Amino acid sequence: MVDSNTQYPETGALAPAPADSLLISNVLVYGEGEPTNVFVKDGVIAAIGGTHEADRTIDGNGGVLLPGFVDMHVHLREPGREDTETIATGSAAAAKGGFTAVFTMANTTPVMDQPVIAESVWFKGQNIGLCDVHPVGSITKGLEGKELTEFGMMARSEAKVRMFSDDGKCVDDPQVMRRALEYAKGMDVLIAQHAEDHRLTEGASAHEGENAARLGLRGWPRVAEESIVVRDAIMARDYGNRVHICHASTEGTVELLRWAKSQGIPITAEVTPHHLTLTDERLETYDAVNKVNPPLRESRDAEALKKALLDGTIDVVATDHAPHGSEDKCCEFENAKPGMLGLETSLSIIVDTFVATGLANWRFVARVMSERPAEITRLPGQGRPIAEGEPANLAIVDPGKTWTASGADFASKAENTPFEGQEFSAKVTHTVLRGKVTCADGVAQNA
Repeated sequence: MVDSNTQYPETGALAPAPADSLLISNVLVYGEGEPTNVFVKDGVIAAIGGTHEADRTIDGNGGVLLPGFVDMHVHLREPGREDTETIATGSAAAAKGGFTAVFTMANTTPVMDQPVIAESVWFKGQNIGLCDVHPVGSITKGLEGKELTEFGMMARSEAKVRMFSDDGKCVDDPQVMRRALEYAKGMDVLIAQHAEDHRLTEGASAHEGENAARLGLRGWPRVAEESIVVRDAIMARDYGNRVHICHASTEGTVELLRWAKSQGIPITAEVTPHHLTLTDERLETYDAVNKVNPPLRESRDAEALKKALLDGTIDVVATDHAPHGSEDKCCEFENAKPGMLGLETSLSIIVDTFVATGLANWRFVARVMSERPAEITRLPGQGRPIAEGEPANLAIVDPGKTWTASGADFASKAENTPFEGQEFSAKVTHTVLRGKVTCADGVAQNA
């Protein structure tokens, strides 16, 4: 339990309780070189290499040491739907997944459109102490797409809100989006857009293509996403504020992002593990665990997204962790709520997709899961290099640990994982938040 009232001024994060020293032995920093020891004292990396006496020792068993992961896009459901997830269970899932910071979206009940709501989420996360839970403020009041929230008040609150999104809904009114970008520029906060023209997706539940047509499911066209991406890119160009595209899912979005970045437009984007690896071929069974927003696309979209993540056109991996109870998933596909769990499988999917195949190395994993998310959100203390004097926000990965995904074994309250029964070849074994062990041997630690 965090029991200090001292705060880190840039983030508002509570300092850990008077820190015991920690020795992390026998790890490969970024998966490189020879195994070494990392000595942590007072929440900071004090030394790399050498032998040290410490209050606690973790044997890394030759695993890979990475900076703790940052997830720009999760849904922890609190307040309002604590039956499906809470800040406590979501924080435990994050710790098991190697995350030391997550950004929880504003589509709660009530909506996170006021400082007092954001502060309650922030302080609850800090008191639990397993992960920094950063509230995302809504762009518009009540997610209604009409009136902007008070960005300034929320940014200056104790929660220090640094990202705003109506995720789950698109800010489709261009005049409202323009005002949001102009307001955000003055506060240096990030606008994250759920790119979906709802006029093109009404009643849709699956990607518009051959499989949806054959299965009798109303199609969700790529243009619904791409038309908003290009509109917002042009707005970012003309009004000069940063815009972030949530859960990019189409080949066309990749091409539009590539064009925008070539023009120097301040735009970034994320991709989910499920859009990288799953396609609409899974819809054959009508199992609603495969229903997500935006929908699973075709293989050519998934391949384009992989290449874009590798070359930096897409900046980061974000899980869009979306817990749902069985009553919202065990029903007709069209009536099911969209969303999948993601926090506990994300690292393993990225390693199996990119590192195990030789497409990328561990530095790439650190970049897309830690460094770039922290840079984009202006988050001090996270995504930092593993070096002496840096905050000890760390994750240890066993690259040879085979495990099988099971929703029933996850820390989340919900079990809606599309990866049920899938075998992975790498797993987070330990997570460290400012020198405090929040996950040990794959088990979240009681705060």
